[in-house]
Amino acid sequence: MLAHWVAESRSIAVSGTSGKSTVVAMTFEALRGAGEDPSVVTGGELSLLQAEGLWGNAWAGAGPLVVEADESDGSLVRYQPAIGMALNLSRDHKTESEVAAMFATLRTRTRERFVCGEDDALGTLRDGSLVFGFGARADVRGRDVELGTHGSTFTVDGVRFTLPVPGEHNVENALAAIAACRALGVDASRLVAPLAAFRGVSRRFQSLGIARGVEVIDDFAHNPAKIRAALATARLRGARVFAIYQPHGYGPTRFLREDFVETFVTELRAQDRVWMLEVFYAGGTALRDFSSADLVRDMAARGARAEFAPSREWLADRIAAEAREGDLVLVMGARDPSLTAFAKDVLAALKR
Repeated sequence: MLAHWVAESRSIAVSGTSGKSTVVAMTFEALRGAGEDPSVVTGGELSLLQAEGLWGNAWAGAGPLVVEADESDGSLVRYQPAIGMALNLSRDHKTESEVAAMFATLRTRTRERFVCGEDDALGTLRDGSLVFGFGARADVRGRDVELGTHGSTFTVDGVRFTLPVPGEHNVENALAAIAACRALGVDASRLVAPLAAFRGVSRRFQSLGIARGVEVIDDFAHNPAKIRAALATARLRGARVFAIYQPHGYGPTRFLREDFVETFVTELRAQDRVWMLEVFYAGGTALRDFSSADLVRDMAARGARAEFAPSREWLADRIAAEAREGDLVLVMGARDPSLTAFAKDVLAALKR
């Protein structure tokens, strides 16, 4: 059904192993603010739509349709969008070569213009595409980037943008949204105000509050690239980062086990900590022959301050006892709908 709508509309299909939901949200809000009356179908809940009393992941307008084109189930190869997009490429649900082949198929099925990140892994997809990024080969290039604790500023073709969500990865997401709008013929100057008012996406570095000077962040990060981006953003805000990660699924965790270990070992500072909850099991026939405790041992052996959490209650109390003013607690994980409730429990424990 979604593929039918994409083919029938002047549509933008956003693919990539990281950033899809945020780029869809930014593109939708930018087009909406520019008066283009867009539609959207996506996997993340847009705070803007939730504030209007809606569920947040869909809206029907009369203008362009913006959709999230997911590589995890292979469905993106069915789409025939007006504007196709590949943001980046890294190991996640599938091997890089499998995903690259799907991106190549999406490009051949794109009706008007293909938009591509400057990621080296995207290879020949960049040839003839509208490229966004920070380097010299980018057609939509971010310059004079200033990263703040709660947002960023940057310039594209002499137009200065202010973005109210933190992290260099979000500047890159905004560049992708600007490139998508350019491919539709919408000038960058019309996007300044809507991007400055961007409301964000649920569980994308979402602050749940501050207690005793300690901020608690809820984040959807679940692959190494997303975790690196979340940790880099957390370092802008926290004197110490207390990272909590719950891997999702035994198959995906086994596939990315070494990458997870490498990510936490290299991204955590000496003062930072990481706790791992047990792997989230969503059912199925996956072989459960290891534990998060095994990943913790691998991290600790390489010098990371890592600890296995035997229960959520134990961990909430542990964080409350050890955190001090200026620290940031970053709760990360996907698929498990109770993670947000747990992050709120951590905040409540801090208050107690």
